[in-house]
Amino acid sequence: MTAQKSQYKILYLHGLESRLSEEKQTILKPSGEVLFPDIDYKATDRIIDDLYAQYETKKIDVIIGSSFGGFAAYYLSSMLNAHCLVFNPALPYRSFPQQIPAIPPRVKKLLTVIGLQDPIIKAADNLHFLMDHQSENEHSRIHVLQDLAHRIPLQIFSSEVDYFFNRMLLNPLK
Repeated sequence: MTAQKSQYKILYLHGLESRLSEEKQTILKPSGEVLFPDIDYKATDRIIDDLYAQYETKKIDVIIGSSFGGFAAYYLSSMLNAHCLVFNPALPYRSFPQQIPAIPPRVKKLLTVIGLQDPIIKAADNLHFLMDHQSENEHSRIHVLQDLAHRIPLQIFSSEVDYFFNRMLLNPLK
């Protein structure tokens, strides 16, 4: 199923040393215009501020990120007042230092997809982080997937994107 609304401006932030595949681009395209910069996360310890400066005037509606891109998406979505979908985000820890913005994250609508089989970012650590930081956000959902490891298979990516755009964004959360 594709998203019913096709005018979202979507910023996709890939993980460390990865890229948005053509197949995943195809999944996202029906939901709107997809921007997917090629990011060298190790080039700066201020990636969130750099991305903010680059996209603050672009009117981004949705930010999607995976792993290290999920870490950046989580904070950047609050700064840009955008909705957010993250897959196995590197929220509790990262492999190298990054500056975190001083403002507390307050994401409009947030869907976090966490894999219990992820050997890189432990599900329990992400869940603890989210419980500590998102407890006041009533527009937050967490999907914990038993068989998901760190990489996101196309079927899971597609179903979570569909849920996010068609259930969370088009319908009010109760």
